[in-house]
Amino acid sequence: MKKYIDVDFNYGMTIEEAVKYLRQLSYETGKDYCGTFNGNILSSDMTVDEAYIKCIGKTFKEFKDEREKMRQDFIRREEEHKKKIPELTKYWIKEGHKVLSQDKWDEWDRCVPIRLGDLYKGMELGQCLDIIKTVKDNSIVAGIKVMKNQGHSGMSWGLMKSMIYTFCDCGSEFVEALDNM
Repeated sequence: MKKYIDVDFNYGMTIEEAVKYLRQLSYETGKDYCGTFNGNILSSDMTVDEAYIKCIGKTFKEFKDEREKMRQDFIRREEEHKKKIPELTKYWIKEGHKVLSQDKWDEWDRCVPIRLGDLYKGMELGQCLDIIKTVKDNSIVAGIKVMKNQGHSGMSWGLMKSMIYTFCDCGSEFVEALDNM
């Protein structure tokens, strides 16, 4: 049975880089090496494909092909979304005018295309309107509950606070109550 020298991998290494590192160490010293990569033991006598199969269940080529397909799908979805922005802009402006006070409309109309072209692709527009409608129909506490159930990250949480502050008639009170909960 071979005796392997255990090594640590640098953070951020790919499976391919880890195998090449092990093989380079083995080549330079004539000894066998192993290391744990995301819970899987890789060794200097493994091929890159063997390591990929062990770690993710597919060969390196299959992994690269899948990643390229995902990249192409992402590009296609981005292009489709960009084509829909004019139509979505009209829709969200109309929806905002149904919920928001008239004095907020001009700012909303400027905001909508920006939000549609940004990171969240307008997801926050509907969520903002849901919160404001809940506040109008019920209470700030009910609106806060809706916001907390929307599953925001730190970044989208901050964006929502800003949007509620700007577009809700009692936006400053909402944000203050939210911050004090």
